[in-house]
Amino acid sequence: MEQKMWYMEYKIHKNRPGLLGDIASLLGMLEVNIMTINGVEDRTRGMLLQTNDDEKIELLGKMLKKVDNITVNKLRTPTIVDILAVRHGRYIERDSDDRKTFRFTRDELGLLVDFLGEVFKREGNHVIGLRGMPRVGKTESIIAGSVCSNKRWTFVSSTLLRQTVRSQLSEEEMDPNNIFIIDGIVSTIRSNERHHGLLQEIMTMPSTKVIEHPDIFVKESHYDYSHFDIIVELRNTPEEEITYETFTANYSDEF
Repeated sequence: MEQKMWYMEYKIHKNRPGLLGDIASLLGMLEVNIMTINGVEDRTRGMLLQTNDDEKIELLGKMLKKVDNITVNKLRTPTIVDILAVRHGRYIERDSDDRKTFRFTRDELGLLVDFLGEVFKREGNHVIGLRGMPRVGKTESIIAGSVCSNKRWTFVSSTLLRQTVRSQLSEEEMDPNNIFIIDGIVSTIRSNERHHGLLQEIMTMPSTKVIEHPDIFVKESHYDYSHFDIIVELRNTPEEEITYETFTANYSDEF
């Protein structure tokens, strides 16, 4: 049976000396390997475990229920959020109503880049929306995430290199393994017929697309929020409001 990863998280009620050692010994006797361990937020510890026997994980969960000093909160196949929680020691903030929306601030760019890098490693058709005010670090984070995932990136439309509106891409650029970067405002407000045709083709490709300003993209196109797998919000501060009235007009005025 192949080795499988598991995520275990437990809340510490009484952090007595030797508690971690006792848990590690139990894992050792079960021959469950500890791959990574870290504190996750207040009095919570997370572990990435590895074993080739699912029954050992089930038995582990039952045994740890009898330990008074801790409560096991999660024991499951790890998600990207779990992996990053152990790696960075904190959970990514998610919208309580829309669980596919993840929130970051500018001082968390390292965490955001790591998150995007893990998402970009996935194969197949994925559409990611990235909200944020100008000059907050959206495009730079996408490029850095592409580097982390060891993938190339292709600008379909962008304002990073002045105003870029592509009407065709080379065969190399059209590689489905690339990360396609789309500015949702430029591709709708500035869209011409040839660009629109290219955009349609890219949206149907089995590849990862990152669309900056997804709200304008949805408003000005036939796509809707159901097309997005993940929405990322990047702010300068947690309280910053993401509004489009202050800068969408500039896109039209400059052209």
